[in-house]
Amino acid sequence: MELLKTVFPFSFQPKKDVSVLIINIVIYLVVGLIASLLMGIVAKIPVLGMIVGLLGGLVDLYILAGVVLSILHYLKIVN
Repeated sequence: MELLKTVFPFSFQPKKDVSVLIINIVIYLVVGLIASLLMGIVAKIPVLGMIVGLLGGLVDLYILAGVVLSILHYLKIVN
């Protein structure tokens, strides 16, 4: 559990109401959007396109896991 708390720091912040949960989800989505835009620019380089595509998939998985952990922490399923 400690590894999850270090990898996903925003997911385990104390959440007293829904607004903090929504802010956490928006932070993950904004980070994902910025990362996607940067990877889209770098992906135009022919050699790096495939590597950036794989990296983009990993970033998407990270964002999805962060959002799910944030919701589970809000519902007090994961501490």
